[in-house]
Amino acid sequence: MKNIMILIICIILLMIIISIILAGIYFYNLSVNKNVSKEAVFDDRKNASSKGINQSETSGEDSEIYKEWISKESNYEDIYIKSFDNLNLHGYKILNKIPSNKWVITVHGYTGEGLRMGSRAKRFYDMGYNIIIPNLRGHGKSEGNYIGMGWHDRKDILEWIDYIIKENQYSEIILYGISMGASTVMMTSGEQLPKNVKLIIEDCGYTSVWDEFSYQLKCMYKLPSFPLIHVSSIITKMRAGYSFKEASALEQVKKCNIPILFIHGDKDSFVPYNMLDKIYNAASCSKEKLVIKDAGHCKGDKVNPELYWDTIKKFIEKYT
Repeated sequence: MKNIMILIICIILLMIIISIILAGIYFYNLSVNKNVSKEAVFDDRKNASSKGINQSETSGEDSEIYKEWISKESNYEDIYIKSFDNLNLHGYKILNKIPSNKWVITVHGYTGEGLRMGSRAKRFYDMGYNIIIPNLRGHGKSEGNYIGMGWHDRKDILEWIDYIIKENQYSEIILYGISMGASTVMMTSGEQLPKNVKLIIEDCGYTSVWDEFSYQLKCMYKLPSFPLIHVSSIITKMRAGYSFKEASALEQVKKCNIPILFIHGDKDSFVPYNMLDKIYNAASCSKEKLVIKDAGHCKGDKVNPELYWDTIKKFIEKYT
């Protein structure tokens, strides 16, 4: 009888372990696997955090007008770099009609693409900047089977920076990103950056992949982070080469030595507003903070465009 009970307990434990592993694989596919639909993440019937937003608002501008500005009016050039893991990564290069040493790399968000950064890129163009708009790995025309969530993308941004410097050794470079792109530029901030990189502007970035996915797990399934996030992180490490813990903008900004402007809407529920102070307080560099009242996720430039862009212009003027 005792042996039967032990066998039953072992079978039950095995079934629990298998269930947790399968759930971890499911969450990896839902969040990181590029080839699996992300509709559930943006369906507010399934995800409380996505209420009032759509997929375009985590990735960039959805207006066809600004897509057309890039594709038809900007005289862009398709450019490519090779990543550290041998992926062909695509970007758009837009040279300003007025020759300048000023450059900005504008980085889209989760499931986005470069074309959706049109309205923001044009703002910088009108300020006299040359533009690089990367398609992050696994997005747009870039190769890759997984979403880097900013961590491997930080190394790709370093390659884009080198591309600019080879083109213009006197370049003065700004890094600007929204949502996942915001966390990407913050993760880049902790690396050894060339002196050409002058400052960073982030809009609605998360503290770490671990924190954001734990938050989303709670919003979508009312589940605690343990053990699913732990298992999903291990699976991501095995399949994509990074873990949720190491992919931390919070830790990277601690090492940053150039100015950062932190922007967040106080009604952001997708990347919760309370992440702003955590990451702002962690940064040891010169820094400023802009809170857009009544703005949801990546809506600051729509809710109060004058305050948004005036603050960015003043920040740039102060540090360049």
